[in-house]
Amino acid sequence: YQAAILGMMVREVHTVEFVPELAAKADKFLKELGANNVHVHGGDGSLGWPDAAPYHAILVTAAAPETPKVLFDQLDVKGRMVLPVGGKGVQNLELWEKNGDELISNTVATVSFVPLRGKQGWDWKRWEKNRQDD
Repeated sequence: YQAAILGMMVREVHTVEFVPELAAKADKFLKELGANNVHVHGGDGSLGWPDAAPYHAILVTAAAPETPKVLFDQLDVKGRMVLPVGGKGVQNLELWEKNGDELISNTVATVSFVPLRGKQGWDWKRWEKNRQDD
């Protein structure tokens, strides 16, 4: 739903879904809604989607253990990125701004998001084990 709303606000949206079946369902649903400027990709969202880079903005909607550096490379010269970073349960919502080669970071709020899966995200099995230990 977020991608559909963003698609009404900007020229083009690329969204990456880790679970292939969910990506296919989302793509079908968005096409039925007429959100033809929203492109759904199945894959590892922790790596972004370099094929369509550079981006004016990147919005990560799952918590990373640390900021995935690979996403900085996909930002445009004056691009911005928002993402939650931290451990399970509590993270900091970070706003990053790219100004040429300089990256500026601000913490916006304390938040709680689901874990980011993938190479730059959490080891899913370790996350689940830690969650069960609480």
